[in-house]
Amino acid sequence: MVILCTNDDGHRAHGLALLAEAAASLGDVWIVAPDREQSATSHSLTLHRPLRVEQSGPRAYHVDGTPTDCVLLAVHSLLDRAPDVVLSGINHGPNMGEDVLYSGTVAAAMEATLLGIPAIAISYAGQEPGELDGHRPLLDRLLRALLLRDDFPRDSFFNINLPAVAAGRVTGIRFTTLGRRVYSESITRFRDPMGREWYWIGGGETRWTGREESDFRAVGAGYVSITPLHLDLTHYDLVDKVARWSVDL
Repeated sequence: MVILCTNDDGHRAHGLALLAEAAASLGDVWIVAPDREQSATSHSLTLHRPLRVEQSGPRAYHVDGTPTDCVLLAVHSLLDRAPDVVLSGINHGPNMGEDVLYSGTVAAAMEATLLGIPAIAISYAGQEPGELDGHRPLLDRLLRALLLRDDFPRDSFFNINLPAVAAGRVTGIRFTTLGRRVYSESITRFRDPMGREWYWIGGGETRWTGREESDFRAVGAGYVSITPLHLDLTHYDLVDKVARWSVDL
């Protein structure tokens, strides 16, 4: 099995190294990752400048682009052949709810799915990447349970969030849905020394809502959250209803 590992925290991130080590027990691992942090780049491509690729080790490269760029370059140019699976992460911080729309980690798994390659995005809800080391046995079991199957879902991928607890205190595994998060006070306004306004997006307070099986509830209770995601955003329940609307040109 050929396994591509990537992320959005950059090629030196601790979570990426741990993921590659765990994946090595399942096959030949390649690493193609951004040369710097690319958090919140979502599913963006670099189209208005050339990309540079540097080799950082055997079967390891870093790219001055986004996670999506990394997957495209790996599949079409850098690997000896297309990977059998793409693993993205382990992200330093959770990717739950609407995070999946902004996350570069999740976007790399999306790109693999678009290319017809099974993919998993993995994130850790804690703030200290070094705490991930204790989760290595759990990670090994997760990868084996999901990848060594012959019925991995087509046109879909898994978004996994590990809870911010010691490995021995993980309650179990839950298959979950996406929660919803509302931000407040997330834009801060300043004035520079010349009196001109500038803005900083981020921070503030968040409030979660969602069903009992939501990802944030599982992670908050100490469970590993596994959310199956697919790329078809069509609201099928509304298609027939809106088709009856009187909309004339």
